[in-house]
Amino acid sequence: MKALMIVGAIVGFLIGLGFGLAGNSPWPAALWRACAAALGAALLTRWWGDVWLRGLRESLERRQSQYAPPAESAKALQKQ
Repeated sequence: MKALMIVGAIVGFLIGLGFGLAGNSPWPAALWRACAAALGAALLTRWWGDVWLRGLRESLERRQSQYAPPAESAKALQKQ
């Protein structure tokens, strides 16, 4: 998760700096906007990463429960 946040922050910083310089802003203002964009992008990638991992876990659990025999039928098979 840390790596995803770092990548998001770097991308956000570069986008913010690019837009700041494209708008002919002075360096301090462009740097300030880039830092704010880095924070926003890091938080968004953290949220997106959590949603993504939760979905992957749910799909894995569904796949594993689909192939596992139900507990009642497993007990019935053992009694025979």
